[in-house]
Amino acid sequence: MSTSATPAFAAASSTPTMYEPDPALKTASVSELRERVNQACAITQAKLQGVTEISLSRKCDCYAGRTMHALSADEVQVYRDTGVFDDSAREKALSAIDACRLQRPQL
Repeated sequence: MSTSATPAFAAASSTPTMYEPDPALKTASVSELRERVNQACAITQAKLQGVTEISLSRKCDCYAGRTMHALSADEVQVYRDTGVFDDSAREKALSAIDACRLQRPQL
């Protein structure tokens, strides 16, 4: 599940050509989507910062909460359908990265 959650993080500016979204996204609740975004954040930020995923739990919880709260219903649906944030959702996610004092990934 952790590798399928990675595209949810704002760093995913482009999707691999052979990327298939997790079918579970279609029926996931918003709280389940939030948890996936949180997990993707921890995985990505741990790699970027060279720290453990657990050490980022508070900041990634901040990121996931702010991001999911900011998304419109249409943006949530795009994420469910594609497994990645669209351009407008990505901007909101980048704002959440800054607000939660996380490292912006190189796009």
